[in-house]
Amino acid sequence: MKSLLLAEPKEFASVRFILTDMDETLTYRGRLHAATYSALERLQDAGLTVIPVTAAPAGWCDQMARMWPVNGVIGESGGLFFQADQNGHELKRAFWRPDEEVVELEARLKEIARGVSSVEPRARLAQDHSIRLTSVAFVNPEDATLRAAILLALKGLGADTTVNNLWVLGWLGGYDKLTMARRVLTEIYDLDVNANLDAVLYAGDSTNDAPMFGFFRHTVGVSTVRDYLPEIPVPFHMDHGGTGGRRFRKNGGGNSSGP
Repeated sequence: MKSLLLAEPKEFASVRFILTDMDETLTYRGRLHAATYSALERLQDAGLTVIPVTAAPAGWCDQMARMWPVNGVIGESGGLFFQADQNGHELKRAFWRPDEEVVELEARLKEIARGVSSVEPRARLAQDHSIRLTSVAFVNPEDATLRAAILLALKGLGADTTVNNLWVLGWLGGYDKLTMARRVLTEIYDLDVNANLDAVLYAGDSTNDAPMFGFFRHTVGVSTVRDYLPEIPVPFHMDHGGTGGRRFRKNGGGNSSGP
């Protein structure tokens, strides 16, 4: 685990895909700074494929895929992938589950949300819950006991679960950020992921980034990841040579200084 400032430029020479969490990784206190937006554009201009991989709802992902300088967006913790068409005015939308199951899935998730609320009345649905298609999100409370109760209720109703800095999340389908990222890289970009781990860099900050941190060689944890290290089983994967690409940087505003 090293400061990003200590990285040699050649360490990332093989990277062709930048995958990144969004909330409090690209943003800082909920805002996307101009310097960060510009950095995304420069990455694209340099020929890199840039894909946010986020727990954010479908409504947010629609806007990001259309208007941000990115090549597509994996949203709702892996439930969907949105990609703008060549003219930028239409979206290609793909879901982890077959399209014909999405409406039924929405209904089932609403039942789960009601079930959690009945078991734990203090749980508050996220304000953006109405623009989600494949997940249910509750506000992540400061009270750790309440957070645990919400997670337990979600699991009791058959949901997959995780936590990030904003939400306690539930969904159905057995996927996560990593499984959808691998599907997108394989099916859309024809990348043999297992044979090309050095081609991908991932940046993230919290518990739901754990599968990505544990799989890819090149990962960057923004400074707030320290708060979640006890919940990340393999926060910084090491390669067989004993050195990894795991780094820290401060989050927000495109600031790439050390923690």
